[in-house]
Amino acid sequence: MPVLSTDAESETGIPKSPSNEPPSETMEEIEHTCPQPRLTLTAPAPFADETSCQCQAPHEKLTIAQARLGTPVDRPVRVYADGIFDLFHSGHARALMQAKTLFPNSYLLVGVCSDDLTHKFKGFTVMNEAERYEALRHCRYVDEVIRDAPWTLTPEFLEKHKIDFVAHDDIPYSSAGSDDVYKHIKEAGMFVPTQRTEGISTSDIITRIVRDYDVYARRNLQRGYTAKELNVSFINEKKYRFQNQVDKMKEKVKNVEERSKEFVNRVEEKSHDLIQKWEEKSREFIGNFLELFGPDGAWKQMFQERSSRMLQALSPKQSPVSSPTRSRSPSRSPSPTFAWLPAKASPPSSPKAASASLSSMSEGDEDEK
Repeated sequence: MPVLSTDAESETGIPKSPSNEPPSETMEEIEHTCPQPRLTLTAPAPFADETSCQCQAPHEKLTIAQARLGTPVDRPVRVYADGIFDLFHSGHARALMQAKTLFPNSYLLVGVCSDDLTHKFKGFTVMNEAERYEALRHCRYVDEVIRDAPWTLTPEFLEKHKIDFVAHDDIPYSSAGSDDVYKHIKEAGMFVPTQRTEGISTSDIITRIVRDYDVYARRNLQRGYTAKELNVSFINEKKYRFQNQVDKMKEKVKNVEERSKEFVNRVEEKSHDLIQKWEEKSREFIGNFLELFGPDGAWKQMFQERSSRMLQALSPKQSPVSSPTRSRSPSRSPSPTFAWLPAKASPPSSPKAASASLSSMSEGDEDEK
């Protein structure tokens, strides 16, 4: 394994690359006792001052190619990432995930700058340093958190924490009178670039809040915050509260409209069902009516049958004109013919005629007897 040569250092005191020359003195092999990456996520990541690396074994300088091949096998590759991490968001988490997965066996140390240092070189933060420390401790990719990290990395800091590589995006970071605070790290071959997440940053989040300041001020007033806590003037407070009341009324009107629409939709659905059922029943009624009273309906046939029966009952059948003559018995005389019953009786013309007709009727009776 190549070891660090004491004379192979840059002008800043950071070792440039491993020396391929064998060590001048044979050293007794000492086992590495560096902290291992977290295997469980049941507890937050520790702070560096609570679990500093006390390993006494020589810390060989590695190249990126060696680290990607899994070298060394007896200790993890210690990767360092630093930042402000104000309003910790998904872009921060993705950057730390990339730093954690750079090598097969990585131990990720994250340095967080203090409030004093941040306010001096970058500006005011929304979260204080204690809140930012805790946010990093609860990120699953972080193995160790370094509080009050330096703004510019020094050789003493890198040696103290036995840092192999520094991970950050490749965009030059000009600050503290330097065009790029990571320039000396890049020259030493210890810089590993990560990719920024587009569309999300702490500055973007603050810009959204400032742009929609009135909305968030009204929101917090409605949730119980006082105007003093929000630094809102008396007039603006009354304006925001009035706007909240107007929004409530709009919401009520909207709810009433939605309910009325639901009611109308239900009525329409029921009316459609009723109309459909009525159409079905009307078709059935019309079909039954036509079946009974149509041209070939059963009612017509029944009426014809009943009318024919009534006609037969009212008008008896006439005897046939030529009926067979029955044989008369010789003992009985033939039935007399009533010649005196005319088809149409005419009144007698005179009293004599009337008496004559009466006498003839009496004679006819006597003959029958």
